Amino acid sequence: MTAPVILETAPRATGRRGVPHRLWADRNGRIGVVVTAVVVLGGLAGLLGLLPYDTVAQDVAVRLKPPSASHLFGTDQFGRDVFSRVLSGVFASLRVAVVSVAAAGVLGTAIGVVSGYAGGWADAIVGRLTDVLFAFPAILLALTVISALGRGWADTTLAIAIVYLPIFIRTARGPTLTVRNAEYVKAGRVLGFGSPRLVGRHVLPNVAAPVLVQTTLALSWAVLTESALSFLGLGTQPPQSSLGLMVADGRTYLTTEPWLLVAPSAVIVVLVIGLNLLGDGLRAALDPAENRP
Repeated sequence: MTAPVILETAPRATGRRGVPHRLWADRNGRIGVVVTAVVVLGGLAGLLGLLPYDTVAQDVAVRLKPPSASHLFGTDQFGRDVFSRVLSGVFASLRVAVVSVAAAGVLGTAIGVVSGYAGGWADAIVGRLTDVLFAFPAILLALTVISALGRGWADTTLAIAIVYLPIFIRTARGPTLTVRNAEYVKAGRVLGFGSPRLVGRHVLPNVAAPVLVQTTLALSWAVLTESALSFLGLGTQPPQSSLGLMVADGRTYLTTEPWLLVAPSAVIVVLVIGLNLLGDGLRAALDPAENRP
């Protein structure tokens, strides 16, 4: 009798899923992507001028009208469409947040990698300077910078970039300190590889993930900081629209026309929550411990 032949099927190669796939598979990441995308598209509409109404044109005949089919978020005390101004305000907030975080991220990452890899007195000096900047509350440091430079979105952008610069320095410095003492980096030095090659091939790939996650979180903080400065009259200046300015103007009408305060406040909350969920999803997607095959 012939023994039965057992056919074994080779396991399929699962392959490693890409970061976008893992981000979308994570619930927080998926919600963060959708919410952030919707708000950002609204901001792009404000940038491209694809708005139902002019954001600065006044029409006293329809002033302080409640939300309706013609004015989704109602009108303000000057008869301006609140929905159009909210979309324009989203663009103003994102412009400041993106430019300031990009500047802080690029410069802070470069400083953190160079100081962490070089070590010695250079790293000690950078460490002490970041400690000094961390000693100031974020909003107080931003107010100090704006007081020295002046008001306006460009000055607000520079102030926020200075505030978040030490955060990116430390975010990049930590992994650099770990990688520079790794065996493969030491082997590279023995083989005669130069520092630029070692940093480019071994340090930066290990720094990229935490810096990317920190960027999304910094964007949400930057939106809040810009809104707070505009609320105080130190950010975007009238007649330009800003979410913080709209909140400041709407608080006067809270008991009679609450939509003037609720609309911009709700958009700020939704945008910040979306960016935080996106950052949490990126952290999970980029964490090797959570993505082992």
